[in-house]
Amino acid sequence: MMSNQSNLLKRILVLLCIVLATSIMQHTYAQDYKYELGIEAGMSSYWGDANQASIIYKPGFTGGAVFRYVIDYRWAIRANLSAAMISGDATDDDNVLPGGDEYKFNTTLFDAGCRAEFNFFNYGVGATYKNTSRFSPYITAGIAFCAGFPEGNNFFAVNIPFGVGVKYKVGERWNLGLEFAMHKVLGDNIDSKDLKDPYLIPGSALKNTDWFSTMVFSITYDFGFRTLPCNTCPDF
Repeated sequence: MMSNQSNLLKRILVLLCIVLATSIMQHTYAQDYKYELGIEAGMSSYWGDANQASIIYKPGFTGGAVFRYVIDYRWAIRANLSAAMISGDATDDDNVLPGGDEYKFNTTLFDAGCRAEFNFFNYGVGATYKNTSRFSPYITAGIAFCAGFPEGNNFFAVNIPFGVGVKYKVGERWNLGLEFAMHKVLGDNIDSKDLKDPYLIPGSALKNTDWFSTMVFSITYDFGFRTLPCNTCPDF
C-alpha cells in the first residue's frame, strides 16, 4: 500500500514539474521586448538629372545598422546609419541636357536618420489573446541627413525617406525584414556639382530632381524586457 502511495506521489510530482516547466517556457516565450538591433544590406539607386528614366538604375550596394524602439505591436521608432553607392550617366537617358553636355558620376552617400513605422498587424509572438502575428506588412516615413565626400563635390543634405516593407519573426527574438524606400533629397547636388540646377530654373528645397532609392534585407535581434519575468513568485 505504501509503495503504491509512493509511486502515485512521484507521478504527481513529475506531472507538476512538467506543468511548471511548460508554464515557465510559455511565459518566457510570451515576453515582449522594447528594442531591436541588427544589420541591413541590399541595393541602392539614383534618380535625378543624370537618370530620369528608371527608379531602379545602375544598382549599387547599400548596407548599415538599424535600431528600433518598439512602442507596441503596431508602432515603432527606428534609427538608421548606412552607406549607399549610387551612380549616374546622362548618356543613358533620352533627356538632353543644355548644350548637349554629358555627365557621369559615382559616389557614396552616408545616411543617418529616424523614421516611424506602422505595422498593419499586431506584430509579435506569444500573446495569442492579442491576435499577434509573426508576419506583418508595414509603412515607414521620417527624416534623415545624408552626406558625400567625392573630390571637388562635398555635399550635405536633408532627405525625407518613405517606404513599405514586410517583417517576419522567425523566433522569439529574431526578425527578418524586406523594405523598399524612396529618399527625397532636399538639395540638388548629390549627383555632381555640374548637375546642380543644369536648367537654371529657380527652385527651392522642395523643387529639384535628386532622389535615391534603397531595397534592403534586414535581420534584427530583440532585447530589453518590456516587463520583467516574475522570479519572486512563491512556490507551491
